[in-house]
Amino acid sequence: MKEVTVEADGGQGGAQGVQEKGTVRPDIHNRAMKILRAREPYNNGYEEVGEKPSGFEVMGWYLYEFCFYFVQTVLVPVVFPLIITQLQPLSSDSLQQWAKTHPGKHCSQKEIHLYSKLTNHTIRTSGGSNFSSLEWTSIAWATGLALAAPILGFVSFHLDGHFPKLILASATGIGVFFCLPAGFFKVTAIFIPYIAGIVAASTVATAAHTHHLGLMIRCFTGPTLKRSQFSIRQAVSSRLSLHATAAGCLGAAIISSFTYHMLRELNDNDRDVMSLWVVSIFSGLIWLVGVLHIVTAISRTTDSISFSSRLHPFSIFKYPHAVGGLAGVFLSSFTTMSIFTGGVIFIVGQLCIKPLHLLYFWLTYFLFPLVSLSLLQPLLHVIKMNSVKMQIVGFILSLLSSGFGFYYGHSHWKWGHLVLFGAIQSTATGVLHAFGRLLVLDCAPSGKEGAFSIWYAWMRAAGLCVGFTVGSVAPGRVRTAFGAAFCTAIAGIVVLLFGNISDVGGAVAAGHVREECERSSGVTGLDSKESARV
Repeated sequence: MKEVTVEADGGQGGAQGVQEKGTVRPDIHNRAMKILRAREPYNNGYEEVGEKPSGFEVMGWYLYEFCFYFVQTVLVPVVFPLIITQLQPLSSDSLQQWAKTHPGKHCSQKEIHLYSKLTNHTIRTSGGSNFSSLEWTSIAWATGLALAAPILGFVSFHLDGHFPKLILASATGIGVFFCLPAGFFKVTAIFIPYIAGIVAASTVATAAHTHHLGLMIRCFTGPTLKRSQFSIRQAVSSRLSLHATAAGCLGAAIISSFTYHMLRELNDNDRDVMSLWVVSIFSGLIWLVGVLHIVTAISRTTDSISFSSRLHPFSIFKYPHAVGGLAGVFLSSFTTMSIFTGGVIFIVGQLCIKPLHLLYFWLTYFLFPLVSLSLLQPLLHVIKMNSVKMQIVGFILSLLSSGFGFYYGHSHWKWGHLVLFGAIQSTATGVLHAFGRLLVLDCAPSGKEGAFSIWYAWMRAAGLCVGFTVGSVAPGRVRTAFGAAFCTAIAGIVVLLFGNISDVGGAVAAGHVREECERSSGVTGLDSKESARV
């Protein structure tokens, strides 16, 4: 018998020595096959990394975020409820009811009518139930989430396979299709499938978009890093995610400004949906422009996951750090949307501020992250903050804004208060969004980014839906929304602090990080030496 020791070192695998115990000639053919088999997984591991993303590809990914971020932050929670209100009858005594419930407040007649139609239960179903425009939107949003769930499970096999571009293009096309006819049929019931279709499509698009981020990060940093080099991955991923979030906020600012402009054109005495229908069409066309991203993207995946691997969509539950990250995503989405929705309703319905000041608040909320997030990125390396710590910072900022709103819920806010509130909460929203997805991707093993991204997309959409519902369920009682957001922000901090969640720990479990004593390897678990008896 002879002992053949094969050592893989820097891609130069070879037979380092052959110890012969006797005079029998070595089997050269068998020895060579052993060496090749030892080197094959090592080489293939590096082939799967793919080409390093070019600046053109990165800019294309930013473009899609710019053209898409506003869908679940402005289009669904703001534009569609306003369109639905235009189809609702106006009570003849709405002005008297307003004066009774808002003593001492002086608002324009147009503002009063808009707020009344938005919050009054004027939508009647055949079963005898009554809903407001905000509640109708919540029902449609939840329907879209129910539709998206099985679709995400199906596409997870192909996101990690050959068809991520096709999935992104198809989801975008379906979403745009439902944006275009939003005001054609002046029937309230039709908005259930409209909004549900947009929510389902945008959720699938979020999964595909997040999956591509995971691939780009892996190509920038390589498949495996030493623990001391994990800061390289953090720097690359945070730069990509923060810049994309800033681009998305810019797109949301444009849509919110256009929405405000078209609101001023509304005819208060007619079922005028044309003005806001234009906003929906414009939003759909901008979303469609984002499809250019698939032209810049490079395909880096191999064959689709076999359908015999039925548990592939549920593989995330084998990684506790990733599950904790999903909990943080849900709580952060709930918190930010509850504060935003409750805050806007409070500003419009309780403060009776000048309409132009509402525009200023929206611009502050969506444009301030361009400054705050851009300044934050170079500071991350200096202050040595990771994804978990940055999410805690985001929750703390949400605690400040929701606590401020809860404590001063019965006070009359001045313009400076609105600016401060918007600046703090917008920064919290941007930080939580940018680093929430990074924590999930840090925990995703190579080849399973799609399976993890579908859960991130659905949990984020679910958090936004529940947050919108809570923020709008009690108009006129803003403390309900701010109090709920305050509690969920505390829950998010507790989960991240005491849930044993770590981006480094998740990366180690996923195979992105190895211990210092390990040799570099293209595939997780490949030892530096392979021994075989001939």
